[in-house]
Amino acid sequence: MASTRLSYCADQVRRQDRERYLTALFAPAEHREDLFALYAFNLEVAKTAEVVSEPLLGRIRLQWWREAIDGIYRGRPQDHAVIEPLARAVDRRGLARGQFDRLIDAREADLAGEPPPDLAALEAYAEGTAASLFTLALGVLGSPADEGPPAELAHHLGLAWALAGLARAVPFHARQKRSYLPAELTHQAGLEEAELFELRASPALARVVERLAGRAAEHVQAARRLRRELPHAAAPVLLFAPLAEDHLRRLRRAGFNPFDPAVQAARPGAIWRLAWAAVLRRY
Repeated sequence: MASTRLSYCADQVRRQDRERYLTALFAPAEHREDLFALYAFNLEVAKTAEVVSEPLLGRIRLQWWREAIDGIYRGRPQDHAVIEPLARAVDRRGLARGQFDRLIDAREADLAGEPPPDLAALEAYAEGTAASLFTLALGVLGSPADEGPPAELAHHLGLAWALAGLARAVPFHARQKRSYLPAELTHQAGLEEAELFELRASPALARVVERLAGRAAEHVQAARRLRRELPHAAAPVLLFAPLAEDHLRRLRRAGFNPFDPAVQAARPGAIWRLAWAAVLRRY
């Protein structure tokens, strides 16, 4: 599709979240725009720490989004390029408000400026961000994830995707003098924050990243055991399992060095690999 023919939300997702954009293309046509609206909302909330100059402004921005979500559920959505299509998605798909609130609340951690104390805290952050988003996406696709296999899959796949993504994003966050590496793990590995912010690879960093990647791989496998419990219509979410595995594979080949260019490089032909996985249901 040419960008000039895309909706505002679809175009924003295509520009800023390429993998979610590609997976959404595998949704039934009548669900696709609702996914784009959901993912565009996520982009707006997720980039808060990057677009504000101080934490207070970030909290004000997040509060604006809380009030915007409240307006949707009160039947008074604001006139906004993301909120209006999101309101239609909420109405059509019966999406639960709690997941939106949970996602916004979890993004408060981005403004703290401190790494999570341990792996459990990082997984709680991943649960609130990535798993909540997958829960909502499954709802859009007709697989409510309030309980049972859909809920378990959203949990494990959300944690896998977030942990793999945060491991790969170490260079991006380090340039901003931010770290999502658990303090307990960096202490055990002997990794100093100053060393990380100098944008240098080290054996200590590799040990921490390897631990995150290993945990992400465990969640991928747990999610894959549940994939047959969901209908094929859930493919746009299920496809994140092979995507996560590909990122973890590249980290492993790079010796768990997130600064290796191969870890960050775009993969040509991604849409064809996803199509192959979708056709064969190899999630």
